[in-house]
Amino acid sequence: MKRVSALILLCQLGVCFAVNSIVAIVNEDVITLQSIEQQLNDANSFNEKIDIVEKQIEIALQMSKVRKLGLNPSQGDINGVLNQLAIDNNISMEQFQSYPQFPSLVQQITDRLSILNLQQYITKDLNIELFENEINNCTSNINDKNTKQIRIAQIIISEIDNSDVIIDNQEKAVRNFLKKLSDHITKGASFEAFAKLHSQHSSYVNGGLTDWIFVKNPTIEMFDLLEDGEVSKIYSTDVGWAIAIKVDERYVDSNLENCKEKMIYQKTQQFYTDWLQDLRDSAYTEIYTDKL
Repeated sequence: MKRVSALILLCQLGVCFAVNSIVAIVNEDVITLQSIEQQLNDANSFNEKIDIVEKQIEIALQMSKVRKLGLNPSQGDINGVLNQLAIDNNISMEQFQSYPQFPSLVQQITDRLSILNLQQYITKDLNIELFENEINNCTSNINDKNTKQIRIAQIIISEIDNSDVIIDNQEKAVRNFLKKLSDHITKGASFEAFAKLHSQHSSYVNGGLTDWIFVKNPTIEMFDLLEDGEVSKIYSTDVGWAIAIKVDERYVDSNLENCKEKMIYQKTQQFYTDWLQDLRDSAYTEIYTDKL
């Protein structure tokens, strides 16, 4: 009955596909042959084709949750990734946009950022603690606290929500706004308060505070050199532009900390995998194997 209602709904929306183009139904969504045709052509066996469809089902379920929770990435987030890709490939954005595959790439980036937002949302309140025996399994050659870590607070802004600001001038508008915030903070305004009020990154709830990070690249070294209360220069991130202050520092055994971080990451990923499996188990899905 649910299958029939799903198809009727799709027809009512004017998106009724030819029957032979549908390879799977996922609740009220469909997966079409055309959407995964290239991947299916590259598959070497029937089982590989089934795996491809199953993966698309998982993506469809996650994207449905993204829409319901309003977790779509901002245009600024998407533009930030595109700009970085253009820089990495040493081409201009105009050249990048001229490629025939550009629209498909934008969709892939949008989907990946959406799912990343969902993962962060589902695991944001997760408090993972390691047991003593797990920590003991983290071996270290020398128990020497000689590696530096710091914590910083950031204000990250991807776009200015202003009808007078056109897309091409977003970076300039964001930089100007961050410069104004920096000046106020230098004069004594609260960085934490500004982060909670203006930052467009999920860390805003903690005043922009990050986890402990190792001092191991030029950007982090720049943060480490900041004086107490000094605001960093404006810098680019994967999701926009930012300013930061240094909050704290410590010295740790890097081998031990790396091992603990890896274990926490694995447990976080397992938590999300289990959540996704529950989502999959409770969903209505049907795969038309004869179309593969």
